[in-house]
Amino acid sequence: MDEIAAYYNLGKEQNRLTTGASELEQVRTRDILNRYLPNKGVIYDIGGGAGIYALPLAKAGYQVHLVDLMPLHVQQAEESSTKQPDFPLASVRVGDARHVDFADNSADAVLLFGPLYHLTEREDRVQAFKEAYRVLKPGGQVFAATISRFASMIDGFGRNFVLDDDFAGTLKQTLTTGQHRNPSRKPGYFTTAYFHKPEEVPAEMEEAGFTWKASLAVEGVAWADNDFMTKWENPQLRVFVLELLQITEAEATLIGASPHLITIGSKSA
Repeated sequence: MDEIAAYYNLGKEQNRLTTGASELEQVRTRDILNRYLPNKGVIYDIGGGAGIYALPLAKAGYQVHLVDLMPLHVQQAEESSTKQPDFPLASVRVGDARHVDFADNSADAVLLFGPLYHLTEREDRVQAFKEAYRVLKPGGQVFAATISRFASMIDGFGRNFVLDDDFAGTLKQTLTTGQHRNPSRKPGYFTTAYFHKPEEVPAEMEEAGFTWKASLAVEGVAWADNDFMTKWENPQLRVFVLELLQITEAEATLIGASPHLITIGSKSA
C-alpha cells in the first residue's frame, strides 16, 4: 500500500488523461459511458481519482458521488467541483471500494475505474464487486476498468523498456501471475497492481451476483502505434481512429491487446 500511495501522491493523476496519447483512454472511456449509461440517475464513482469522469458526468446532469482512497485525489476533486458551481459533485469522500458508505439499492450505476488495479487478491476484488452490487438498484450497472495482463509486454517492446533490467526482471511474473511490481519505483513502470486476463473479470463480477453484459477494449491496438500522436492530432484521422476502435471494441481476439478494458455487468431486476 505504501508504494501505491507514494505513486499517486506524485500528483500526476489529475492531468494524466488530458494530454498526449493518454487522452485516448479518456475519450474512449467517456464514449463507452455515453453509450451505456442510463440517461439520468445517481452514479457512484468509486476510485474516481481527481474526478476526470465524475465532473463531466455531473455537468451532464447526473448526481455523482465520488469516493477515492487517496486524500490528495479527494482534495483535488473537491477543488474542481467548486469550479463548476452549477453542476457540483453531490459528495466527495475518502473511502475503500470494499466497504463504501452508501445505502443499499441507491445507485443507478457504479464506476470502478481504478480500485480493481490495486486489489491484488481475488477475494478483495470480488468484495469490491459485492459492494457495488449491494448499492446498485435492481437493473443498475457496474462499469469495471481493468488493466490487460499483456499491457506491460506490449508497452515494453514498444518503448524498449524490455532493455531495462529493472523492468525485464518483473515482466515474466506479470505475464504468468498477473502480479505487477515495480521494486525500483520508476514512475513510468506504474506501481503494485494486478493485471487481468480478459476472461477473469466477468468471472469475478458474476461471483458477486452480476450478470455479465460486455467486455470492451478501451484503447484497442491504437496505443501501440509509435506514431499515434500524428494521427490523433489530425481531426479527420482522429474520427477514423475512434470509429475503428468502436467497431473492434468487443472482438475477443483483440481485446487483450488493449491496455485497459471496461467490463459491464448488471444487477438483476
